[in-house]
Amino acid sequence: MQRRTLLQRLALLAPALLIGRYVSAAANTEAAAETIQALDKAHEAWRSQVSADAYAVLFEENTERSGSSPLNDEHRDGTFVCAACYLPLFDSASKFNSGTGWPSFTQPIAGHVGFSRDFKLILPRTEYHCARCGGHQGHRFDDGPAPRNERWCNNGLALNFIPKTAALPALRS
Repeated sequence: MQRRTLLQRLALLAPALLIGRYVSAAANTEAAAETIQALDKAHEAWRSQVSADAYAVLFEENTERSGSSPLNDEHRDGTFVCAACYLPLFDSASKFNSGTGWPSFTQPIAGHVGFSRDFKLILPRTEYHCARCGGHQGHRFDDGPAPRNERWCNNGLALNFIPKTAALPALRS
């Protein structure tokens, strides 16, 4: 193979991979929209229902400081729900210690998250949100434990933990 041909094929490979990931993320968004009815509520309306720090993470897409969440040390059986609308997002069985300083999970509850692309660090990342209220939760990476190899890196401020012994809260509107 000639060097020019090899370079041309490599140049086409990168955009093809990015497009493939974008299409996959878009397909997952559609599946989530069919499962959970999205709220028609302006982000500003959540300001009085969550703390100022949680609002900044959920609706201004800020990121909390690594290692600052008490949920890093939460190891009881239970459910992690969206801090804004209380939609269950993760089961405690999927939580693991990623060593990143943020609560991390191997998978969300099916259909309870939506996806978008984030280019804030130049390279695209898969950002995920609560499928119901649209609150920013974190990013999904492909460096998690087997068998899924997924790491759902979540902001602790965007979640509340409900122990298995307690009833899940009613969904907020």
